[in-house]
Amino acid sequence: MTTFRSAFARRQAAEILELPEFPGVFAVRDAEFARSEEHNQLVVEGPGTDPAVLPELAARWLGRRRRYRITVLDPDSGERAAPVLTAAGYERESVVILARSTDGCLRPEPAAIPVELAEMREAVLRQQREWSEDEELGRQLTDRRAARLRGAAGVHFLAARTPAGEVAAWSDLYLEPSLGLAQLEDLVTASRHRGAGHGDTLLATGLALAAEAGAPRLFLLADAVDWPREWYGRRGFAQIGRSHSFHSR
Repeated sequence: MTTFRSAFARRQAAEILELPEFPGVFAVRDAEFARSEEHNQLVVEGPGTDPAVLPELAARWLGRRRRYRITVLDPDSGERAAPVLTAAGYERESVVILARSTDGCLRPEPAAIPVELAEMREAVLRQQREWSEDEELGRQLTDRRAARLRGAAGVHFLAARTPAGEVAAWSDLYLEPSLGLAQLEDLVTASRHRGAGHGDTLLATGLALAAEAGAPRLFLLADAVDWPREWYGRRGFAQIGRSHSFHSR
């Protein structure tokens, strides 16, 4: 999973800054989506780097930002970094990596369908505006999906619709058959359409498409303490790992 996630961050980046004096540490930047922490962050792939240097590296290589993000993919390194980065003014966000087999998974009826970003943009932007009144932030967090198209061998934007054809829920599906992996990310049901089973439709469709693409395992990330972890657990997903992100206050 670390290889997949590291490669995805690199491939979708507009700019990659390698730090040869710190093996396993790199920065990604994207001026077009400057408000997206996903596209402007410091990434630590494995052990070996003194966590005390990470805040300085983030400031040096990411430039002036409202908030800095450092993602530590290796769980043990993340645990070691936590007290150091907390003392430096960072807050920790832990995610669990959940996975399950795609064997035997078939498309539901009705299934979600792959769509172009333009077809789902209005629904995604409406939901972003509901979450935040910051118009520019909402625009960037919606349109940054265009950069994700570069992240994996296959990238699909999935949409579940109401009987009237309105986009009710959406998710990203990333396929990397050469690694035997697929990832489902950003599964969201619009507030006014919750409780109608659209999340299950997206999940079942993602599993089926991964199976069809030759990826025997699908994984996703969930907040370590929030309810989606339990929701996915009831649908056959089991925890296989953990990683940590740190955000400056």
